[in-house]
Parts: sequence; structure tokens; C-alpha cells
Amino acid sequence: FWQEFPAAMRHLDQQALCRVLVISGAGKHFSSGMDLGVFNSGAIKRPKEAARRNEHLRQLVLQLQNTISSVEQVRFPVLAAIQGGCIGGALDLACACDCRYMSADAFVSVEEAKLGLAADIGTLQRLPKLIGEGLARELAYTARRMPAQEALQARLVNQVFADADSLLAGVMDIAEQIARHSPMAIYGCKENLNYSRDHSVSESLRYQATWQAGMFQP
Repeated sequence: FWQEFPAAMRHLDQQALCRVLVISGAGKHFSSGMDLGVFNSGAIKRPKEAARRNEHLRQLVLQLQNTISSVEQVRFPVLAAIQGGCIGGALDLACACDCRYMSADAFVSVEEAKLGLAADIGTLQRLPKLIGEGLARELAYTARRMPAQEALQARLVNQVFADADSLLAGVMDIAEQIARHSPMAIYGCKENLNYSRDHSVSESLRYQATWQAGMFQP
């Protein structure tokens, strides 16, 4: 997943194969997150010397972060349709999406604290900007589950649907509405919204003016 997913995202982006992407789970849950057993399986070979071993781990974490960030780096919007559980690394992925939607039975959870570690591939950086710092800290510290209605009230998700079927149908309808518009216009919206999230209003306005100067070609 960690290598194939970003490669797939780049392929869709570079070949201009879609105008909007919906990510959903095929089973009972959206995703239970990363399989931590990989770290004890022998699949990851780490150097024996301490400094090199630690730098190897740092590079591994950066690679995992880049996998999640690939969702933000593509030009088209990415929508998350969340049913059942969205746990750990799955929430990292959902937070990187442009919009999130949930079924009534769904929940999200920052569960890394239960495992004795801090979430390290995006939730702690993105979640506070979505729901506010205080609530994000509570979820990270307690590792409790946030149900769909609370997620809606906290503005983590745009809408809650009755069940998984109506969720997917509803999100696909929203995706179709987005796909009707010029992909260049949608790309401009996504690029400038992402830039504005991480910069001041004055910086973002200047960036928008420069963007418009290059992209506004009636």
C-alpha cells in the first residue's frame, strides 16, 4: 500500500485520468489503520549501527508521511466516504482528503496512544486545523472514539448518511457535481485553499493574484 498508493495517485494526476476521486472501504470498516505487525515481521531491514538505524527509521516515517501527503499533492479533489471504523493511519489518510463524509454508524479514533506512541504521519498536524486544537488534543490524548454525529458537529465531516449504501451514493453524487466543472478551476480552488491553510491571509492573497495571472486564460 505505502508504495503502490502514491504511485497510483501520481499516475491518475499525471495522465489526467479523473476529475475527482472517492476513497471508500470495501468491507465493514473504512480501515482499521496500519498493520503494525510489519515492524516485527522482519520485512523491514534496519542497520545495526545506532545513528544509521535511527536515520533509517526517520526516512521510513518520511516515506509514510509522503504516501498520505500524495492525496493533497494531486490536482483533483479527493473525497473520503467513511463507514464503520476509521482508525489510526486511516484517519491520517482521511484528514488529508479534501472532504470527508460518514455513515451514521461510523467513528474515527486516534488510537496510537493506546500503543504507546504518538501519531506520526499527519493526524496531529492536520486534525487541529479541521476541528480545533482543544478537541484534537483530547482525541489524541484519550484515544477515544468520535462517533459520526460528534464528527459532524466538530466539522470533521461535511455530512452524515444513514448507512454505507446511501453514503457511497451520496458522495458519488457530490463527486459528479464537482466533475461537471472545469478541472482547471477545481485545481485552482484546491491549490489556493491548501496554500491559504498554511499561510497568512496577505500571503495567500498575493499567491492567488500570481496564480490568477498565470491561469486566467478565458
